[in-house]
Amino acid sequence: MFLDRVKIFVKGGDGGNGVVAFRREKYVPYGGPSGGDGGRGGNVIVKVDAGLNTLIDFKYRRHYKAPRGEHGGGSNKSGRNASDLILKVPPGTVVKDADTGEIIADLVSEGEEVIVARGGRGGRGNTRFATPTRKAPTFAEKGEPGEEKWIILELKLIADVGIIGLPNTGKSTLLSVLTEAKPKIADYPFTTLMPNLGVVKIEDGESFVMADIPGLIEGAHKGAGLGYQFLRHIERTKVFIHVLDGSGMGGRDPLKDFELVNLELKEYNEKLIAKPQIVAVNKMDLPPSKENYSRIQQELTEEGYKVFPISAVAKTGLKQMVYYVYEVLKREKAKALEEKFSEEKIVFRDSPLEEKGYDIKKEGEAFVIKGRRIERLAAMTDFNNEEALRRFQRIVQRMGIEDDLKELGIKEGDIVRIKDIEFEYYQS
Repeated sequence: MFLDRVKIFVKGGDGGNGVVAFRREKYVPYGGPSGGDGGRGGNVIVKVDAGLNTLIDFKYRRHYKAPRGEHGGGSNKSGRNASDLILKVPPGTVVKDADTGEIIADLVSEGEEVIVARGGRGGRGNTRFATPTRKAPTFAEKGEPGEEKWIILELKLIADVGIIGLPNTGKSTLLSVLTEAKPKIADYPFTTLMPNLGVVKIEDGESFVMADIPGLIEGAHKGAGLGYQFLRHIERTKVFIHVLDGSGMGGRDPLKDFELVNLELKEYNEKLIAKPQIVAVNKMDLPPSKENYSRIQQELTEEGYKVFPISAVAKTGLKQMVYYVYEVLKREKAKALEEKFSEEKIVFRDSPLEEKGYDIKKEGEAFVIKGRRIERLAAMTDFNNEEALRRFQRIVQRMGIEDDLKELGIKEGDIVRIKDIEFEYYQS
């Protein structure tokens, strides 16, 4: 089964907790702090495996969580860092943030990878909080929660040449004749429900990858028919072979079909219409095709297209077309090397907040504080420990958060929310 788009939940491992401990030595009744740090949680990593060609492994399991770090121990023993969770995907997988639609990474090559959910930092043990004035701290940090989000994995086939055209024009037959691919072929529209790949071999030992993409219908750019499935997979191809049914069977006009397909390409992504198109007028073994060919050839040649009369069934006209396609492909690859890959690559950044590092907004009855540093501090504080709570309050005051809350009109008893943690405000 071919699966080319899936939505999954990923969560980095939580950091291990730091520990409160004190030395217990003979003849030393009041030893110093010796609590070790917790280990870092594992990252969730999406990595390319060239041996895969589908996202089917993600169909039956949608939630992925990396292991948490080990808790710290006494005698200043740090917890072990957790191992990363690696999710393997085929080449050509685009990773997107499901909430924002932003591209996190575009993974093309073998071994290429991206961290999609970072593991939490391990909490510090009480040894770390010892100072000249606080020699026996009785608190430690909890492990930082791992990052979590919903992501979309979207597979775009990596093919040099894409065969495009309306359903039932002979695209699958052409692929099977030019390559060793064995696509399902029958005499009705939408036989091809999934992309098929094949390798076209040139006599001098060169070759290129060709894809037969499912046919599309009018309105495909809006998702009609197999629309999105079709259009997504042709974004990476460098050259198109546009197959027309020269016979005009079913009362169709091949020239109007040509315009329809190109309109759908343009509506979906204007960059697609700029890619080179070689026109293959298929089914030339049928008498109506011979009657239509001169009109098709004259009009499309005037528009700047190279037109080839072929018959995929009779295997005529193919060699000349393939060599021409290969020459165009070589030029496009050379051009791509100069321009390099222009799509957005890995994106990993914190949400834009004010320069002070946090943002406060009134949402309903609550004052909501957002910011990576304050959210991390709240998640790693043990609020059941009085000394840890006092430390939290001191840091909040130093950051200026309390002053900003007062400016916003906070009163005794109002609710303050930091991520999933709620506090009742009182004057310190």
